[in-house]
Amino acid sequence: MSRPALKLRSWPLTVLYYLLPFGALRPLSRVGWRPVSRVALYKSVPTRLLSRAWGRLNQVELPHWLRRPVYSLYIWTFGVNMKEAAVEDLHHYRNLSEFFRRKLKPQARPVCGLHSVISPSDGKILSFGQVKNSEVEQVKGVTYSLESFLGPRASPGDPPFPPATSHSSFRNQLVTREGNELYHCVIYLAPGDYHCFHSPTDWTVSHRRHFPGSLMSVNPGMARWIKELFCHNERVVLTGDWKHGFFSLTAVGATNVGSIRIYFDRDLHTNSPRYSKGSYNDFSFVTHANKEGIPMRKGEHLGEFNLGSTIVLIFEAPKDFNFKLKAGQKIRFGEALGSL
Repeated sequence: MSRPALKLRSWPLTVLYYLLPFGALRPLSRVGWRPVSRVALYKSVPTRLLSRAWGRLNQVELPHWLRRPVYSLYIWTFGVNMKEAAVEDLHHYRNLSEFFRRKLKPQARPVCGLHSVISPSDGKILSFGQVKNSEVEQVKGVTYSLESFLGPRASPGDPPFPPATSHSSFRNQLVTREGNELYHCVIYLAPGDYHCFHSPTDWTVSHRRHFPGSLMSVNPGMARWIKELFCHNERVVLTGDWKHGFFSLTAVGATNVGSIRIYFDRDLHTNSPRYSKGSYNDFSFVTHANKEGIPMRKGEHLGEFNLGSTIVLIFEAPKDFNFKLKAGQKIRFGEALGSL
């Protein structure tokens, strides 16, 4: 392509191309110009920088007189149920960040004791079921690679995943017991949802892998539009074991959700300005002093987002494991996901 044509492929022209009616810029194609795809245009938006700016804005203390109107507008826009909040008085929350991370009354979310896996958060069920051909469903009809999402196995001295022979699939690396299957469940947290997440079962966390990544929106519409969206975005992968074998919980960041906090992991810092595309860093909770890792009880506080985002569960279980779900349903923390 000629140099003038390259200049014409600038993003301001592309934005106008999609905004102006009746194909007003189509005549430019005669000189070699063509618009960047909507996906590529969206990926070029500096979402990490914008999310850091939004995070700083959220931490600005609001004047006492301004808190009620600001929070009331948010409550009305996103349908927040403040009757469930541990503190209902809006003047109590000094800034938007505190309001987003509000805690619930102890009785607001009873933990189901009849089922082995519960929902770790409030949200909407995007997809669930068996993992087939090492592909996980992002939303209906859109899949992503399990290996791209979780990352490769670490060094033999500190493996986050069980060892496997070289010819076996990545799925088979995770299934440790004969007759078991690999399952997944994706839960989308909207901006109005409760933003803390909890342990979905009794398990032991042995490893954390942090992917810096992008911070694109993860709402269901965007998940249908961008293939392997969850593999592009910043995420924190916790892996370990439960009574049936491998178990993992991944907190996926999104636009304005640069902050992912894991309560027992003080070394984790998300949405750092130092970002290397395609990189990740590993941390093991198994030490000489603690050979088991971090034990978690079902329903125990695990972490929090600074706004809505996504939780992805990938775990091993016997073939008779059954989900008690419907795609698209709303779910609350503590309600049953499935059981044997």
